[in-house]
Amino acid sequence: MRSLLAAAVSSWVLLTAAAPAAEETKPVVLSVGDEAPEFAALDDEGEPWSSIDHVGKKILVVYFYPKDMTSGCTVQACAYRDALPELAEQDVEIIGVSGDTVESHQQFKEKERLNFTLLADTEGKVARAFGVKMLGGPGSVIASRWTFVIDQDGHIAYKNEQVSAAKDAAEVMKVVAALRQK
Repeated sequence: MRSLLAAAVSSWVLLTAAAPAAEETKPVVLSVGDEAPEFAALDDEGEPWSSIDHVGKKILVVYFYPKDMTSGCTVQACAYRDALPELAEQDVEIIGVSGDTVESHQQFKEKERLNFTLLADTEGKVARAFGVKMLGGPGSVIASRWTFVIDQDGHIAYKNEQVSAAKDAAEVMKVVAALRQK
């Protein structure tokens, strides 16, 4: 009887201990109109960066990409680099997010002369907060290429899960123009 009771208690402990973990891994699904999640990570200078300090001040473009210094990611980043002067005139801030380290971001920014913030999401917390699918299986910190535009009210104004690296900045510029006409 005692061993049966001990087994039941052990099972209950294991189930209740596993419950929060299962809840934590439940995927987030954000849609246009939803409130943007709060997020924070180290920026490319190794300094803490928090959305709380940025949302509401400008339109935020948060784009997720797989890896620094790879062909598609470089094309996408350079397109944002080239579009930034026009986007900045529209009160837009660009934030690139990947699982790369601060040091990798520093090298990428220097090599490609990038003029916007890159966040080091080395644990994938920012990607998970946005529901971005991870490439490479469980525990991977290689994010899929997704783009979000957060309006000045803190809501998702645009979400693209099928991003063309070469066309992303141009698509975002259209979204921003439409937001500015409202």
